[in-house]
Amino acid sequence: MTEQKDENKYTTVSIPTQLAEKIKKRIQGTGFNSLSSYVTYVLREVLSSNDDEERKEAFSKEDEEKVKDRLRALGYLD
Repeated sequence: MTEQKDENKYTTVSIPTQLAEKIKKRIQGTGFNSLSSYVTYVLREVLSSNDDEERKEAFSKEDEEKVKDRLRALGYLD
């Protein structure tokens, strides 16, 4: 229940006025009804894509086995 309460809390973030004006122009005629809703959307998208990238493995299991086989062949692994 506290998680839901935290979702309804907001904070104030300052951005340069010039940037705010550009965003306001950009969202005209879109489904975004405020600068805050657009900025929230963009930040969620950025954080989501970063989370997805962090979850990806550097090597697939198959690639990992190929590297290990090569290292064995070169004498680096037993």
